Amino acid sequence: MCSTKATALIALVATSTGFGCAGSGVSLRADGSPGPEDCPKKALEAMRILQLRPGESSRAEIDANQSRQEPLTVYEGPVESFLTDELGYFVAGTRLYGRIWTRGPNVVIRYYEARPLDGDTVPICAVARLSYGGLKKKSSPAPGIAVLEFSNTPIYIVDSFR
Repeated sequence: MCSTKATALIALVATSTGFGCAGSGVSLRADGSPGPEDCPKKALEAMRILQLRPGESSRAEIDANQSRQEPLTVYEGPVESFLTDELGYFVAGTRLYGRIWTRGPNVVIRYYEARPLDGDTVPICAVARLSYGGLKKKSSPAPGIAVLEFSNTPIYIVDSFR
């Protein structure tokens, strides 16, 4: 668990910045998947304070509104997920806020914020992905929609989105 000093610093970082859900202005590749994106400085600062390093991982339910529904239908746009295991300072149940892209060969999910059960929203940079690649689609019934085999996925802390 994080020290009181670190908790206070995170509260300061979270309240002193005007960050919102990033990801909406990301350039797209030719296949429709999102292009590279820098991790915001405030997120890098918060992750440093919390000692969350690139490569650290946990698991999350992809859609808080469709928990444990398999197969899982996801829609392009904002997503609210939640941790099923702890990730450093963040305990199971912590909400993750980000964005889903469904148009490329795989579903891409980037997380920009975490909200602990008893705290303020904290800027982060994390991605959902399988160990050996992206989140493979079972199907795409229509543009902006994808079906995934599982509702739960590994997530990884990153220092930039590639």
